[in-house]
Amino acid sequence: MAELEIHHEGHEHDPKGQLVGIMAAILAVALAIVSIMSHRTHTEAIITKSEANDRWAEYQATKIKLHNVELGSSLLVVLDAKGDAAEKMRADNGKKLKKYDEESKDIEKEARGHDAASDAAEHRGLRYDIGEGLLEIALVLSSIYFISRKTMFPWIGLIAGIAGIAIALTGLAM
Repeated sequence: MAELEIHHEGHEHDPKGQLVGIMAAILAVALAIVSIMSHRTHTEAIITKSEANDRWAEYQATKIKLHNVELGSSLLVVLDAKGDAAEKMRADNGKKLKKYDEESKDIEKEARGHDAASDAAEHRGLRYDIGEGLLEIALVLSSIYFISRKTMFPWIGLIAGIAGIAIALTGLAM
């Protein structure tokens, strides 16, 4: 059988290229991780904002009930209602006013807590977004080495990548 020799021109061994390739792969993995963290955090923010909105709707409904009871009490005064039925209604309205006032305060506290959690998640998400952007820039700059063979691009990419990872890590501390 005849031997076949295949020549690979232009594919000489490039140790710098191998290092840049490994660095690009590491940057790509970091980018994937930060992207997932960003998406999950934004989803968390949306869910907690939705929970806050539900609590605020419940708060408004409770306040409407409270105002309706206040209106009923005011009508009893304006109409100068007398008798057992009017007294029973006054006593019942007093209990309802206290109940709805307490409920509205508790619901408001919950709603504010959900709002704060949503805001915190959005701030974390912003950190992840900035980190993600810097990692994308790092990956592109590092890849330019393979076109230009200039080592300046992977160095700038490495700096952007480190900055992106550092900023993304600050999201974990929040």
